[in-house]
Amino acid sequence: MPNELLTPEPNVAPNSSLNPVANAEPTAADVELLRTVPERYRLLKAELGKRIIGQDMVIRDLFAALLVQGNVLMVGVPGLAKTLLVKSLGETLSLSFNRIQFTPDLMPSDITGTEIIEETSDGRREFRFIPGPIFASLLLADEINRTPPKTQAALLEAMQERRVTVAGKTYDLPSPFFVLATQNPIEQEGTYPLPEAQLDRFMFNLVLKYPSRAEEVRILLETTRGSDGPLSPVLAGADIAALQQAVRHIPVPASVAEYAVDLVQATRPGPGTGAPDVVQKYLQWGAGPRASQYLALAGKALAVLDGRFNVAREDIAAAAPLVLRHRLITNYRAEADKVTSDTVIEKLLARG
Repeated sequence: MPNELLTPEPNVAPNSSLNPVANAEPTAADVELLRTVPERYRLLKAELGKRIIGQDMVIRDLFAALLVQGNVLMVGVPGLAKTLLVKSLGETLSLSFNRIQFTPDLMPSDITGTEIIEETSDGRREFRFIPGPIFASLLLADEINRTPPKTQAALLEAMQERRVTVAGKTYDLPSPFFVLATQNPIEQEGTYPLPEAQLDRFMFNLVLKYPSRAEEVRILLETTRGSDGPLSPVLAGADIAALQQAVRHIPVPASVAEYAVDLVQATRPGPGTGAPDVVQKYLQWGAGPRASQYLALAGKALAVLDGRFNVAREDIAAAAPLVLRHRLITNYRAEADKVTSDTVIEKLLARG
């Protein structure tokens, strides 16, 4: 969809993406709004189902991240409809959409925008800011690991601060602002893997898998018979902003908060940490405090999708692989024993 924000105004106010987790009770207006979430999700899933076959859990997790303004890293081999999914999501959410194809020669200004000199009607010359493709509510960062760290950092800073600074002036990004980055797990030659500190900026790491045989037969039949029609919008930007505010008011019981923190702290190896044997043996580094915050936020989103207004331990456990898999750094022994971060998370969850 066309980018409606053509000339953003400079602004110096902070706009952080990860505020402290609100634990106030939802108001009556919040409850009324949150009761609509399961039906809105059903409608969105039905619309996306006109183009996307399978990937039901990925669609759910994307919607959950959207409810709490979290950014997502999608990992999958080519041909799994990652780009089509994000573009279609933009249509159903009635949001402006841009795609950036990351390449080794991409510069930070190619993403954020730049200033040009132009002559005014009275003969004076002045700078004018030309916004880059990052000025969209839904941004697809395609193959983010194909561009050098300097350009990756420009995007990731914008993800965290929800603004960009060019020539000393700060410009707020649209609200809502949602980044979906893709990464090909197969090709590693000529790529620049994201450092762990930058991976930590992503709320979820979603792994897209191959479709089943039946799903692939449907894909073949339905995608080779003609062009698709437009999708109907389910949510507008103002609706999403209101939902994001209401979801944060869902309470997290103290026992559930402690469970989330205990789970995160159990991923940290080292003497005196009390980490279980599987962590001491296979992990080099564990997750930081941001993981605990994201577990709580993800729990709120999953709870409201289930029609509930408080977070349960099961919500934290369901969110754990999405939040933790890219935050756990395995060691050489894990590689030798073919143990992944998902394996460690599974064993931690089995401990209860």
